[in-house]
Amino acid sequence: MHKSYSVGFKTKVVLRALKEDLTMAELSSKFEVHRCQIQRWKKEFFEVLPQVFSRNKADTLKKTEEMVDDLYKQIGQLKVENDWLKKKLETIDE
Repeated sequence: MHKSYSVGFKTKVVLRALKEDLTMAELSSKFEVHRCQIQRWKKEFFEVLPQVFSRNKADTLKKTEEMVDDLYKQIGQLKVENDWLKKKLETIDE
């Protein structure tokens, strides 16, 4: 069975691993987590770390929100057009 760990626990383990005061075997034993799992968490940590210092975070979020709003507008417009076409087709069939 797959065991899930909290974000806080993972963070605690990764920070302890970064201290390098214990070997991977000692960390594994101390936290009862396989050393491969600890290494995966460290890798994930280093992959997302640059985003913490990104200055474009706010810009990216704003652009994403604008894109979502635009897509909702397009969906609304297409729904209106679709409903109109259905009504038009019904009047032609009669």
